Amino acid sequence: MSYILITWILSAFMFLAIARLPIGVQIDGFGTALLSALVFGLLNAFVKPVLQFFALPFTIVTFGLFLFVVNAIVFALAAAIVPGFRLRNGFVSALWGSLALSVMNWAIQFLFRHRVRNF
Repeated sequence: MSYILITWILSAFMFLAIARLPIGVQIDGFGTALLSALVFGLLNAFVKPVLQFFALPFTIVTFGLFLFVVNAIVFALAAAIVPGFRLRNGFVSALWGSLALSVMNWAIQFLFRHRVRNF
């Protein structure tokens, strides 16, 4: 249970960090970031697998690069659902935001891979 809470809070901080980047993502505050992380996580769990299934032909043809578009769609859906989470440049901001979130998630998992397993 504590792993889920820590992941949720870290994701909220990552959303706040993404809002500081000049890519067109705006988040009003920490409460909005917490809600954004929750909604994004739920969308990743329930909507993203369905999108990946229907996007499978495009994913195969593009050698997996279409998965970036699927991630951006989920990011944009989260922005559409959460009040106070906006994308100034539309899909372009969603694409850059989802890429930044992926890189941050990868970096955190890489840095704390041994500590999280023992947690």
